[in-house]
Amino acid sequence: MTDTAGGPPGPGPGSSATGDGLARRRRRRLRCPAVAAVVFVAAAGGVGWAAYAGLSGNITADRAAAAELARYERERPTALVRGAQNILLIGSDTRAGDGNGAYGRDLGGERSDTTILLHLAADRRAATAVSLPRDLMVDVPSCRRADGSRSEPVFTMFNHAFQVGGSACTVRTVEKLTDIRVDHHVVVDFSGFKELVDAVGGVQVCLEEPVDDEAAKLELPAGRVTLDGEQALGYVRARKSLGDGSDTERMERQQRFLGALVDKVRADGVLLNPVKLYPVLDAATSALTTDPELASLRGLYQLARGLREVPADRAQFLTVPRESYVYDADRDQLVEPDAERLFARLRADRPVAVAADPPRNAQRNGSSRDPSPTPTFRGNTAAAHGCE
Repeated sequence: MTDTAGGPPGPGPGSSATGDGLARRRRRRLRCPAVAAVVFVAAAGGVGWAAYAGLSGNITADRAAAAELARYERERPTALVRGAQNILLIGSDTRAGDGNGAYGRDLGGERSDTTILLHLAADRRAATAVSLPRDLMVDVPSCRRADGSRSEPVFTMFNHAFQVGGSACTVRTVEKLTDIRVDHHVVVDFSGFKELVDAVGGVQVCLEEPVDDEAAKLELPAGRVTLDGEQALGYVRARKSLGDGSDTERMERQQRFLGALVDKVRADGVLLNPVKLYPVLDAATSALTTDPELASLRGLYQLARGLREVPADRAQFLTVPRESYVYDADRDQLVEPDAERLFARLRADRPVAVAADPPRNAQRNGSSRDPSPTPTFRGNTAAAHGCE
């Protein structure tokens, strides 16, 4: 993923910087929540080369994970469709670092508070983001711990993988679960998330009822509310006081919030104003740990360049088909054959459909061998979020 220019290129031939048509296209394309962090860095050319180099240096390259994944290359899935990409987005609940200690004691390591497998179609006309519940029961392979020792393979909750072996262990667990090759991974922690929201001046959400949640540090009125970084973190992590208390509902709320964040950046003209853009870029890049190939503005720009053409109604969000674990109602397990049908479609770069209330058994249309007709899963698109 390289670019022959010295930095992110400007508009291509025939493009226009003004006009209602371009504004409408921006509204359609920049609503995709998965673009949130990388779309910021895609505009870095407007802040100058010195700033570009400094911002690029903010991104942490996850070289230890790259080395560990290389060790297990023979057992990893093979990419089946040239040009399609799968990016694992990991929200870390680390208590290390400035400000993160306020969110509880360090219980022996980080855990993946939020994990999304983002599939980008080879033609870049569709993106599918699949949330993986942290309480999903999965097979976690033997992984290298931070101290150099190795863990034993274990059947346990999904977020244990990140706690025991970091991003490399999480990638290998996801690949074992889905048989989908993970091309890139991105990790964001609590502190970085807060700083990003504050850098854009807060994000507006709509609440049907007042919220009073001491554990999430939230006390909010009903209606339209602009959340600062601290409030936003509580909002996307709360479970007891918002919705039905399920992890599935919480993941759907996180997806809607990310869409609202992207809309806020677009509406305020941040991407076209270097004075507004720099603090957003600084917060976004400082928050990221990525595989070495993405660990630069240039690498992230290449990813963003493909994402920005995805129409809002083709950017889809869903949670992997899940149900309560048969031996523990507080844990999750995959619903089969629905989950395998979803994974087979993504492996083959075939489309899936989402609906807020899909017809009963709609996802069972077709089979893993014959991926037609298009199965429908419960979910939403980037065009259906926020305060309308």
